[in-house]
Amino acid sequence: MSALICGSLAYDTIMVFPERFKDHILPDKVHILSVAFLVPEMRREFGGVAGNISYNLKMLGAEPFPMATVGDDFDPYRQRFSDLGISLQYVTQIEGQYTPQAFITTDLDDNQIAAFHPGAMAYSYRNQVKDTEGIRLGLVGPDGKEAMLQHSEQFADRGVPHIFDPGQGMTLFNGDELKHLVDLARWVIVNDYESQLLEERTGFSSQQIAQQVDAYIVTMGADGSVIHTREDQTRVSTPKVSKVVDPTGCGDAYRAGLIYGLLNDMDLATACSIGSLLGAIKIRHMGPQNHRIALDEFQDRFQHNFGYRF
Repeated sequence: MSALICGSLAYDTIMVFPERFKDHILPDKVHILSVAFLVPEMRREFGGVAGNISYNLKMLGAEPFPMATVGDDFDPYRQRFSDLGISLQYVTQIEGQYTPQAFITTDLDDNQIAAFHPGAMAYSYRNQVKDTEGIRLGLVGPDGKEAMLQHSEQFADRGVPHIFDPGQGMTLFNGDELKHLVDLARWVIVNDYESQLLEERTGFSSQQIAQQVDAYIVTMGADGSVIHTREDQTRVSTPKVSKVVDPTGCGDAYRAGLIYGLLNDMDLATACSIGSLLGAIKIRHMGPQNHRIALDEFQDRFQHNFGYRF
């Protein structure tokens, strides 16, 4: 049950400003903005699309292969995935570069000021899908532009079905390029904001995108998700959670559930329901890779929420 997950392995440095940005930023002075925020609370998380999806897939018992480029500072992440038994066979270290990382400061109103340093991700085109073996399914997630195009084309050339998950990489492409990437994919997954952007840039409606792929999946957080296919639409609910701690990484957990279901030849509604439940479990934990659950317990929760076992 091997899946190749093309995207980023990244560090997320998250800081909390125990006040409100609006009390320190003068609207009439934003053209000469110069502010500093004291952030006594800080944590560093393991993240990145390829890392988060691989973490969740491994937890379910699948065999993920992240494909990414990383920097000289990757050793703590390397040790973590080694301890988890996640292969780094297709991860390339770029000498003289940092591993991609985000720096996020959040205030008391949950407003965020973020900066992202791509670092080694700028060289992700060096990784070649054509050099892999034994891959049943792939995902092309946010990455360097050249790499996303190259990996999509190589999946198609090899006849390996893949999911196109543009995420924050959507803005890298014009309409014609996005049409090409949709045409290469077997499935497309986006959140509700990204769906509007994808449809605007391509000029396609959701029904038109669904006609070109096996499924066009749009996630909407607590409002569930919708599976658009050539024949119909199916809505998948999101299990209710007692406590929302941190939504970071919930979308990646959903994608891992989708991949797990597809690898096991499940129907789309079941695969997406697995993803929905994984996201609901993750949201109760801080950071994208700090939740744990055994497969048998997960199956019990699935039956409780959806009324059947997979």
